[in-house]
Amino acid sequence: MTRRRALVVRGGWEGHRPVEATDLFIPFLEGNGYTVRVEGSAEIYADAAELADTDLIVQCMTMSQITAEQVAGLATAVAAGTGFTGWHGGIVDSFRACSDYLHLVGGQFATHPSVPPCDRRGGEQDAFLPHSVAITDHGRQHPITAGIEDFDLVTEQYWVLHDDLIDVLATTTHPTREWQPWHRPVTSPAIWTRHWGAGRIVVTTPGHSLDVLEHPSVRTVIERGMVWATRTASAS
Repeated sequence: MTRRRALVVRGGWEGHRPVEATDLFIPFLEGNGYTVRVEGSAEIYADAAELADTDLIVQCMTMSQITAEQVAGLATAVAAGTGFTGWHGGIVDSFRACSDYLHLVGGQFATHPSVPPCDRRGGEQDAFLPHSVAITDHGRQHPITAGIEDFDLVTEQYWVLHDDLIDVLATTTHPTREWQPWHRPVTSPAIWTRHWGAGRIVVTTPGHSLDVLEHPSVRTVIERGMVWATRTASAS
């Protein structure tokens, strides 16, 4: 049986520990019949021949930069059937200045609200809020999230700007708080899929730290998402 080919692209801001985070999932890929290649920059996206033979791209590249040639190569590969997935800032806070990348993914990190000013200590915990991830009706039927119940986290809660071409599998709601300027609860997509040409995209916004990635529900979603996004027979 032909082994599927996965490309792990990692780097960018070290606060999301891109090496350790992706290393959590490489054994899963290898154990499920993937040959895994790891790259430390977006330069690989300009290699059309390499991407044409890649069935799945797993990206963990917070912030950083991408060239027009690289993003065009990525978008072309996805449209031709290469799957694309990632979590947290590694996919929705990547390449902030590139509108073509944002168009491909369908959502962009805007902020993660903070605890009350009196409780802030100047560290990452200032943005660790208790919140729920709620599976949508569509998500309850989708193979990525079927059987997963709503779950609670204490970590960064992403506020995402998005379009309506995404299919939302789970949401999270930012409540009104007296120290915040918004006046009604705001619901953001927390997990979504997107069809782009013959390709499939999966975004999971929880994943700030290794403990969140190891949460059973988060890990299950990411692993199922990698399998679901992988190039299908019809796109080969």
